[in-house]
Amino acid sequence: MAKPAPQSIDPNDVPRLAAELVKKTRFPMLATMDGDQPRVRPVSPVRTDGFVVYVANLRSYRKTAEIEANPKVELCYLDDDHNQVRITGTAEVVRDQNLLQEIWNANKLLQHYLGTPDNPNLIVYRINPIRVRFMLEWALEYHEVPL
Repeated sequence: MAKPAPQSIDPNDVPRLAAELVKKTRFPMLATMDGDQPRVRPVSPVRTDGFVVYVANLRSYRKTAEIEANPKVELCYLDDDHNQVRITGTAEVVRDQNLLQEIWNANKLLQHYLGTPDNPNLIVYRINPIRVRFMLEWALEYHEVPL
């Protein structure tokens, strides 16, 4: 089998390509730490502002305790062509009622399953990026995305 040749990429295109990939990928993987054991699971963001990603969660979920103990997380977006965006950041609980209402109003699944925006089981995390990287399939190197 021939070794794949990585595509060259114009560094000026990296922010746009990364943003497009985040926009089209519905279920990124969220990595958290469970003590010294990494845990990864697919999530469905409820809002994305650039590379700031909002994820809804339930208090009873294991990742709630993991994020509470260690808010350092990473999201990995992978498209059908195996291009990827990795967002390394910290997760914080959203407490801004206006923002929570906006997220609630825009998300029919939250409304259907949780009934009201003040459901005590609902937590929305804002993942604040510290580092964003983009890689084309087989490029074998990441490009830093300016924040």
